[in-house]
Amino acid sequence: MAGQDEIGAGLAGRYATALFSLAREARQTEAVGAALGEFDRLIAESADLKRLILSPAFSVADQLKALGALLDRAEIAGLAANFIKLVAAKRRLFAIRDMIAAYGKLDDALRGVTRAEVTSAAPLSDDNVAALKETLRAVSGGAEVALTAKVDPAIIGGLKVKLGSRMVDGSLKTKLNAIRSRMKEVG
Repeated sequence: MAGQDEIGAGLAGRYATALFSLAREARQTEAVGAALGEFDRLIAESADLKRLILSPAFSVADQLKALGALLDRAEIAGLAANFIKLVAAKRRLFAIRDMIAAYGKLDDALRGVTRAEVTSAAPLSDDNVAALKETLRAVSGGAEVALTAKVDPAIIGGLKVKLGSRMVDGSLKTKLNAIRSRMKEVG
């Protein structure tokens, strides 16, 4: 029997592909992506919205009523709003964030964009970000790079870079832990 993650991933991909096809036909891929991104941001920031989406205790009518008001207030309309409401009506809201992520991947592929996530111990300067983007562009075969920068003082120094599915951990914390492990093996 397939696990919940496998079911959610397949389901998310099918829904995202269907929405992406509609958005392409309507020449609205960017607008739909922006609206879905805004909805995803709202979910990430609101424990109540997460509960509404994930809890099977809410009826479809309750979810649609709450989502209608939220979408209106957030000015999310058109294909994106109709898609979110359809997902709610089909009792598939538990997978909406996966659907949004899958849509983003389809949109990135169409536009030739590679996503990168960089974690540093301190905020990066604009010059550092520009240089990092240029380096990542070269590594990714010349694709445009959309960079998300995060700050995590726990890494002490260096960078953690995730480009697509590749991860490079050049953080000082990781290097120190590796040295500590080698010292334990020797001693």
